[in-house]
Amino acid sequence: MNVEITGAKILFTIPIFGGIPITETITNAWLVMAIIAGLCVFLTRGMTVRGTGKRQVIAEMLVQTAQNFVDTNMGKRFSHFAPFIAALFSMSVLSSLLSLVGLYAPTADLSTELAWAVLVFVMITAAKIRSGGLGGYLKGFTEPIAVLTPFNILSELATPISMAFRHFGNIASGGVISALVYASLAVLNQAVFGLLPGVLGDVLGAIPFLQVGIPAILSIYFDLFSSFMQAFIFSMLTMLYIANAAGEEEPEAAAA
Repeated sequence: MNVEITGAKILFTIPIFGGIPITETITNAWLVMAIIAGLCVFLTRGMTVRGTGKRQVIAEMLVQTAQNFVDTNMGKRFSHFAPFIAALFSMSVLSSLLSLVGLYAPTADLSTELAWAVLVFVMITAAKIRSGGLGGYLKGFTEPIAVLTPFNILSELATPISMAFRHFGNIASGGVISALVYASLAVLNQAVFGLLPGVLGDVLGAIPFLQVGIPAILSIYFDLFSSFMQAFIFSMLTMLYIANAAGEEEPEAAAA
């Protein structure tokens, strides 16, 4: 049995600028964004101050959960990051869960996580510059001694790269392992039932008995648990890096 594991397929090419390939990653990512936007519109439509309905209760619960998540891990002065963290978490989870319905998960493509990591890196850098100024940010690369400057620069660049590869590696490896196990069970199924004599062996060998059960258990871990866990880790690292980059709150601001 041949097993073929490939990346995102090119669906079509836009014939401009030498050809812009549109892959499954792009289309499925837009599908996820459309689902999130549709849910937001559905849950917030017709909101009222009194006599709230079930949809509004769910919407308020989700918003409050995201707000508490950010406030707990970053502090009250970072409350404005709640929409960004909620969008990042939901985008990651839903992108990974697309594999449950047979679609290519955008998070199984390294370009997706790299794009998120670059965005987070820009926000981390902006927080550092806002906290200590451009001079303080550049001076930080020479601390504790100037000879460590190249290593400090590499360490700074390693932040988005490590975040991207950690997320991508876990999602992509889960898909590869599931495919290999499923193919191995197919071969084992044919080998076991092929030992039966005559037509009976041929018939039972063609029925995928061993491919029922074990793949479902793997799917629970790789498609469900791992999807939520990797989204949580990526969001948590984003909050911690940004909060640490911003430094301690100024006494005047705290007093205010």
